[in-house]
Amino acid sequence: MKHYLLVCLFFISAFFSQAQETTIQKTSIPAEQHYKFTPVIDLETSSVKNQGNTGTCWSFSTSSFAESEIYKNTQQDIDISEMFTVRKTYEDKAWDYVMRQGKTQFSQGGLAHDVINSIKKNGLVPESAFSGVLGVDKKYNHSKIVPALKEVLDAYIKNGKDSKYPNWKQSVDSILDIYIGKAPENFMYNGVDYTPKSFLAMTKFNPNNYITLTSFTQEPFYSTFILNIPDNFSNGSFYNLPLDELIEVTDNAIHKGYTIALDIDVSEKTFSQKYGLAVLPQKIEDNEKAMTYIVKENNVTQQYRQEEFENFNTTDDHLMQIVGLVKDQNGTQYYKVKNSWGTTGDRIGNGGFIYMSKAYFKLKAISVLVNKNSLPKNLSEILEKPSKS
Repeated sequence: MKHYLLVCLFFISAFFSQAQETTIQKTSIPAEQHYKFTPVIDLETSSVKNQGNTGTCWSFSTSSFAESEIYKNTQQDIDISEMFTVRKTYEDKAWDYVMRQGKTQFSQGGLAHDVINSIKKNGLVPESAFSGVLGVDKKYNHSKIVPALKEVLDAYIKNGKDSKYPNWKQSVDSILDIYIGKAPENFMYNGVDYTPKSFLAMTKFNPNNYITLTSFTQEPFYSTFILNIPDNFSNGSFYNLPLDELIEVTDNAIHKGYTIALDIDVSEKTFSQKYGLAVLPQKIEDNEKAMTYIVKENNVTQQYRQEEFENFNTTDDHLMQIVGLVKDQNGTQYYKVKNSWGTTGDRIGNGGFIYMSKAYFKLKAISVLVNKNSLPKNLSEILEKPSKS
């Protein structure tokens, strides 16, 4: 009987020991975690807009960036006309296309420095003076602009003054008047009469205060070069940094209170306006899950980034504005990115903002436009020296 009791006690003890071990193993495996975001840094930015049926994200994002800069300079909330810049830039694109005899891309696309170039050349206009929206629906739609312009430009390139459009500049101007509107030369704002140039002076926005940064290995680091991407019709220069330093500069700008204009690839399935999220799962099978749950992300190296750029998996297809930082419940930080796809409909996201992981940024960011005053001191000192290129 005593032997039987000992055997029973042994098995009972073993059972509870195994049960306890199983419980410990279960509790050591973290449960699936739904994203829970809290703000870290929120920088001043205007409300989310909708670019409609246009390829003008470059103007919406960089105009929003300019609005944040103007607020920083003057404490004024000024709604800048995106379409004034777009209209003026179409004129520059048309000239470039004709002078290159049609041997270049002509599209709705552009980059952040095109907005800076336009501001420097043409000034600024408030939205109240030029909305660039015509018709009763009050929605942006540029689907017919490029075909109409190309018809004029291609005809002139082929036949010159003997073409159907010998005065192609006038024809371009007329088309833009029809689809976007006639750009104002004078306007009233808060009871004061302005020109685009005098309005720019009032905002204290200095186009010379900005620089575009990137990170690619086809050119030396710490040098300036022209990045050969389709939308760089104006041959804008980019300053090249190692990837880790590009992240440091971006973070430094945010912590110093500066927003950033961002050119990035949004073609990945894990970039979602609907969920307001952009992440880079390590496993492809986690793509759908990653829209709801925290998953392990890829470790992005300089080499991997370069490979994805050279095989065209990373392209310059969208521009937005970085306006702060958020963190999840594990303390991992994400960039808070302002998009220009509106805030209604089935693409609601985080009120039109995207919470972008740093892994996604490291792989997919083409470039950032920043205020030179936001740069770390060591980089400012390098930029003051002559370029190595």
